Amino acid sequence: MALIFTARHFKAHDSLKEFAEAELDKLTKFYDGIIKSEVILSYDKPTNSVKTAEVIVHANNHHTFTAKNSSDDFKVSIEGAIDKISTQIRKYKDKVKDIKATAKVVEQLKKNGIDETSQ
Repeated sequence: MALIFTARHFKAHDSLKEFAEAELDKLTKFYDGIIKSEVILSYDKPTNSVKTAEVIVHANNHHTFTAKNSSDDFKVSIEGAIDKISTQIRKYKDKVKDIKATAKVVEQLKKNGIDETSQ
């Protein structure tokens, strides 16, 4: 998985980059079709400001998951955004699973000679 890390209007520490990469690696246990991830960090003012993390995850079949979170600390913002994306990935996987199950039922009905449009 490729990682693009962007810090707007400041230079991020390597420890912050490593933290973001470690958090993104946790997403692979939910979904192994992740191709590329982007983390964009920004803030309003240098002192006592709201720090924002935007995470964009590109997956198979041209699907993109996006989340943004703000807090007083970049690490908390990154964790919050990744939690939102993990929820999106779980919902996406459930939706795909339901579609596959429905297709399987329709296939079984056709195999048994029952036409679903006649009912």
